[in-house]
Amino acid sequence: MESIAILIETEQDIIIARSEVRSMAAAMGFRLTDQTRLATVASELARNIVKYAGRGRLIAQPMSDTDGRSGLRLIFEDQGPGIADIDAAMRDGYSTSGGLGKGLPGSRRLVDEFQIESHVGRGTRVTVIRWLSP
Repeated sequence: MESIAILIETEQDIIIARSEVRSMAAAMGFRLTDQTRLATVASELARNIVKYAGRGRLIAQPMSDTDGRSGLRLIFEDQGPGIADIDAAMRDGYSTSGGLGKGLPGSRRLVDEFQIESHVGRGTRVTVIRWLSP
């Protein structure tokens, strides 16, 4: 299965990202609950791109590790304002936009691996992985 890249600029792009991630997860054999988790993460993190950076992209990559496990890696990248305090942004309830502050910490709880890199004035990259359950 090939990797895909989706430009994220509008609400419609968020819907496309969610749908494409769900389809890819289904094709890889993820259970329905994991498909829903991955689609939710795609929606939340793509929405952050639209809200805070204006535009960016999602890269969805089927992958496997050295132990033969299969998984789906989602990379969300933007060249937006960046996150000044990542520790604060990862706390439930923290929001700079008046939202609920559930997007980043909630997304972290829905995946097996979560990494965030951000540089003020240069942008943010969030990488998540969900492994396929045996």
